[in-house]
Amino acid sequence: MQAVDGVNHAGESQKSDASSENLFPRPPHCGILPPMETELSKKLGVEHAIFGFTPFPAVAAAITRAGGFGVLGAVRYTAPDELARDLDWMTKHTGGKPYGLDVVMPAKKVEGVTEADVEAMIPDGHRTYVEETLAKHGVPELAQGEASGWRITGWMEEVARNQLDVAFDYPIKLLANALGSPPADVITRAHDHGVLVAALAGSARHARHHAEAGIDVVVAQGYEAGGHTGEIASMVLVPEVVDAVHPLPVLAAGGIGSGEQVAAGLALGAQGAWLGSIWLTTEEADLHSRALTAKLLAAGSGDTVRSRALTGKPARQLRTEWTDAWDDPSGPGTLPMPLQGLLVAEAVSRIQKYEVAPLLGTPVGQIVGRMTSERSVQAIFDDLTRGFERAVERLGRIAGRSDRS
Repeated sequence: MQAVDGVNHAGESQKSDASSENLFPRPPHCGILPPMETELSKKLGVEHAIFGFTPFPAVAAAITRAGGFGVLGAVRYTAPDELARDLDWMTKHTGGKPYGLDVVMPAKKVEGVTEADVEAMIPDGHRTYVEETLAKHGVPELAQGEASGWRITGWMEEVARNQLDVAFDYPIKLLANALGSPPADVITRAHDHGVLVAALAGSARHARHHAEAGIDVVVAQGYEAGGHTGEIASMVLVPEVVDAVHPLPVLAAGGIGSGEQVAAGLALGAQGAWLGSIWLTTEEADLHSRALTAKLLAAGSGDTVRSRALTGKPARQLRTEWTDAWDDPSGPGTLPMPLQGLLVAEAVSRIQKYEVAPLLGTPVGQIVGRMTSERSVQAIFDDLTRGFERAVERLGRIAGRSDRS
């Protein structure tokens, strides 16, 4: 789901005397595409400052092999041995190149709270509403004894800490937290293992809080992004965050799916781009649903909505009759995180298993409008690099004209 972070002065590219030629050196015309390289990408040992978040190990590994930095989302792993299995696989399929992990952990440590304790807080009226909505669309029940394949227990702090016990045994280079700054002891532990810590921010205020907490990288995630987002668009948010946390490096996120957009993020002062949704329709992705893939390929940039239907916090996702039901004023309304996620977990599994088209959705950003065909991760990387080169050359021509005037 998601959906989710020093180095060189992130604000240097905004100095008043910097030209586009300084920002993006004009590439030689020799048929070799220029690397999207920044101080942060060099620090992490990657060719391109493209950070790809994905729940699929095969996609994350392919991003790393293509010269970017793959980040595996861990929220779906409720059993430590499952995460260890996939990190084993990634380590073997990244050729020694770096990759990272994204967890979901609240900033404040909470102890002694179990999933059963949280489940008991869910009102009966909300459970009834879920069943009525599923019955309205004829969604079959799971077979007796069949467990829900989609659980939100990964949002529980205890689960995330168990994931870290596994992760630090592997050569991860970056730990990102989708809910902002992780607890102080986690940041210290990561640094003790030589791992940079990233945190997502939807405002300059959030970003300053992360910097004060001691994180190393801020992901400025705009309103356009898939998953949990704030209300500020990327074009406004990125330079605000760059200024707010200088000299920490910032990654631009939200609505990015082309090389031109990557170049724009760097021009705004970011040291890289954080891409998530664009990988959902890659050949390496495993959505387990041809119907869902078809919906993503057919969707336009206006076919998403920020809704609390999935987790209880505003998360951009495909607009469906399921999101409409939870946004309907006549309904009971959503519950706060993590209650909503636990409430709808089995329902989401049923919708996905039986591919009930009107209700079938997923977190995805407004960039879905560019996702019109299934392509390999490498093909997307090739397009990103070519688009970046076009932007560099365009700015170079503009700067050249300015110099002559």
